[in-house]
Amino acid sequence: MTHAVAAPTLKMGIPISNAKLGMWLFLGTEIMFFTAFIGTYIVMRMGSLGWPTDPHVTHINIAFGGINTFVLIVSSYFVVVSHDCLLSHQYAKAWKFMLYTLLLGCLFLGIKSLEYAGKFEHDILPGHIPENNRQAMDKVVVQFGALMDRHLAKAFPKKEKREDQKAELDTQIETLSKKADATASEKKQLSQYQAIAKLNSEYISLKEHVRGNLSLTVPYDKFDDIRKEEHASSKYAPVTLDEVNHKVEELRKGVVGTHEQSIDEGEHKAKEPNNDSELIKSLASGLRSAQPILYGNLFASNYFLMTGFHAIHVIIGLFMFLLILMKGSRLSINDAILVENIGLYWHFVDLVWIFLFPLLYII
Repeated sequence: MTHAVAAPTLKMGIPISNAKLGMWLFLGTEIMFFTAFIGTYIVMRMGSLGWPTDPHVTHINIAFGGINTFVLIVSSYFVVVSHDCLLSHQYAKAWKFMLYTLLLGCLFLGIKSLEYAGKFEHDILPGHIPENNRQAMDKVVVQFGALMDRHLAKAFPKKEKREDQKAELDTQIETLSKKADATASEKKQLSQYQAIAKLNSEYISLKEHVRGNLSLTVPYDKFDDIRKEEHASSKYAPVTLDEVNHKVEELRKGVVGTHEQSIDEGEHKAKEPNNDSELIKSLASGLRSAQPILYGNLFASNYFLMTGFHAIHVIIGLFMFLLILMKGSRLSINDAILVENIGLYWHFVDLVWIFLFPLLYII
């Protein structure tokens, strides 16, 4: 009697696990996601003559970018080692290399945070970058005004309006100046108030010069007469960015009232004797000169968009590594597929950075 042999059960689909297939499909969508960003950047970069490429202008740190590239490549290698150790039942070693990968990912984010700190320090942020001389001068004025608002608000926290704060400043200076038996503390306070008043006068003068497009060599006290003149704009030199930035540097050194030229006399006023230069220097330390960067806002938008989304993917990968590390001694061969899929994701993160590094840092 013959017995019929049952035919083997056919399994439809690709001969890989569902988990790995799902990861590959997910990575396919991620590739399209970053391809859109990179393609947009390339189109903007190639179609914009004068695109900022000088790292001293954009404050791109090529060394940091290179170190981060090495860090991610090594971390990808450690993921492979961790997976191989799992397959060979070396679970403690697999856990250790997964920890190394996590630490390298944290190192990547730490270096990236230093890069971002430099961008924020120099205000290389989307929408903050002047792209011509006029915008650069306006930025200095706005920055100067914000600085004065902080000083006045700190000196007179009970006064909300700037006009009230300025009136209180004048009152305090007049009161303390007339006090014959002023204490050392009151004299120190008077010096502080006088320094704020001098710096505020410099701010008003600079603002009016920029607003009126008149050179800083034109004395501010002649502005009322100049405004009454016909065709005044054609009679006097316009303000320049070099003048504005020079004024900023002088204030940062504690020097006020510098070289305003008298149009009628054709002479330079001497620098105002300044006994409070250290106070002025301290108060003006937050001022920064400004330089226009053509297409700077487009560059900053692309930079933060691409590196920001990449950093988010790095953070997600670190949480995946933590998931494995939390198993501790329970890590086993059963986790090999999970580690392999996490490794695939991490290799993708590494590959994206390998494209971003030359595009943003080198080319």
